[in-house]
Amino acid sequence: MTEQTAGRDNLETLRRSHEQRDAEAAINLYADDAELRVVDRTAPPSSPKVLSGKDEISEYLRDVYSREMTHHVQNEVVGEDRIAFNVACEYPDGTRVLASENYELRDGKIVEQVNVQAGDE
Repeated sequence: MTEQTAGRDNLETLRRSHEQRDAEAAINLYADDAELRVVDRTAPPSSPKVLSGKDEISEYLRDVYSREMTHHVQNEVVGEDRIAFNVACEYPDGTRVLASENYELRDGKIVEQVNVQAGDE
């Protein structure tokens, strides 16, 4: 399987996992040594939230996907070793969150992810 094909396959798995709130499907895509950085109103660019390793990332994803909200993946881009897209989320009360997610792949696994997200306040 080429890296481009792995990227497309991972994109489709990420899309399904987001939109169906299936954390386990997403978790299977991460390398054991992966890193996730989150930038939002509580974690600015100068001090992002950093999760190191698949275990920490798994805990974070299980929390996010357990929340009662919809996720819609939009504006996807797939490269040889990169995936990027936006996720438009909405809670039942109408509160919205928009996240820009960027992934780096190695051997078909996610090794680095950067999320920049903003929501209604």
